[in-house]
Amino acid sequence: MMDLSTLQNIARRAALATGLGLVLFAQTSTAADIHVVSSGGFTAAYNQLVPLYEQASQNKVATAYGASIGTAPDAIPSRLARGEQFDIVILADSALDDLIRQGKVVPGSRVDLARSIIGMSVRKGTPKPDISTVDALRQTLLNAKSIAYSASASGTYLSTELFQRLGVAEQVKDKAKKIFSERVGTVVERGDAEIGFQQVSELLPFKALDFVGPLPQEVQQTIFFSAGIATGAKNPEAAQHLIRYLASPAAAPIVRRTGMDPVAVAP
Repeated sequence: MMDLSTLQNIARRAALATGLGLVLFAQTSTAADIHVVSSGGFTAAYNQLVPLYEQASQNKVATAYGASIGTAPDAIPSRLARGEQFDIVILADSALDDLIRQGKVVPGSRVDLARSIIGMSVRKGTPKPDISTVDALRQTLLNAKSIAYSASASGTYLSTELFQRLGVAEQVKDKAKKIFSERVGTVVERGDAEIGFQQVSELLPFKALDFVGPLPQEVQQTIFFSAGIATGAKNPEAAQHLIRYLASPAAAPIVRRTGMDPVAVAP
């Protein structure tokens, strides 16, 4: 006899399949290849949703990854600047709006997928500092021997706004490190930083870390991860089809389980 958790998983997958079927009802009969570039914040949900989409739609999705902002070679703006071709771009809303203004993403194609907040993690087995209040967060930053933060949207907020707002910018400048081209969780996991800050959805997948919690509400930054059609997309109709699914109520349970607040409401 199946245990309760197995039955619950089957029920969840059936519900997702039903919702996905409704979204795919208007799918064209010809399968398409869809090329996507996505930043890390939406990745955990995206990696679970795409196989379901491919199975139901017969479309194939090829994915590249990079930071929302910055000049690293794999950052999304860098990829687009050197002419890499994609159908869909998924990244932080402000960065997507910048790409629209630059003509890299089609105006009017932005669709918000999920809201995301910033959190902190440490290695398992190490003390979990208190960040439940603004004062506690300030003290944790002062006490930390080393701090890692993202080179993308969350890290930009920490380094250009939050540290100054907390009055610790000078004290942490020599021990806080911006992480390029890898997850903050990877750096904390191998012991190169004592504490690490990034979008909650990017920290939760690391099983060797303990998630301490989100930033206090008073200093939290909430952003949207949004999708848009890349200028020059080879399969814009198929791209719109995939975006509709990622933003749909059928996708909402997975989005929520991966640490974000879906824009759509699950049935």
